[in-house]
Amino acid sequence: MILDSIFNRRSVLAFSNQVVEEEKLRILFEAAHLAPSSNNNQPWRFIYATQENPAEYKLLFDCLMEGNQRWVKNAPVLILSIAETISSYKNMPNKYAWHDIGMASVLLMVQAQALGLRSHPMGGFDPKKAKNDLQIPEPYQPVAMIALGYPGRVEDLPEDLKKRETSSRNRKPLEEVVFRGKFRG
Repeated sequence: MILDSIFNRRSVLAFSNQVVEEEKLRILFEAAHLAPSSNNNQPWRFIYATQENPAEYKLLFDCLMEGNQRWVKNAPVLILSIAETISSYKNMPNKYAWHDIGMASVLLMVQAQALGLRSHPMGGFDPKKAKNDLQIPEPYQPVAMIALGYPGRVEDLPEDLKKRETSSRNRKPLEEVVFRGKFRG
């Protein structure tokens, strides 16, 4: 059941350095590619790098904030999601681009979970540096980074990160986020 993959997905900090197979990466990007989008614009783009190519990996890694670099250095794959901000449908600003890239990214991460991989989406990166260093043209904008790989050993993390990694997954009660008929805040 797909709910199992959704339920078990969480943003991990401990990654193994085991290489992620190209076939699995292709499946992940295929899952993302099948996401719904406003007017079927498919405004998502992805740049990825593996540690097998250190120069490419470094370009993405160097865009991350220092706090994320501490733990992400073990993730064998980094992915940058990018939104096309001008609709190819009407050549106007696409206010749904971020929503659509979010849907594509979550399908990628749920598929990763189903394949035995783990992921961690991050907003802690420098979008200007990413745009410049990765030569991302207008009208495309970097949205988020995703660390990806096989699960690693929690005991290999620094003490403060071990605590984060082993803490329980917090979610607000469903009644606080879902309302029938009208907002009840």
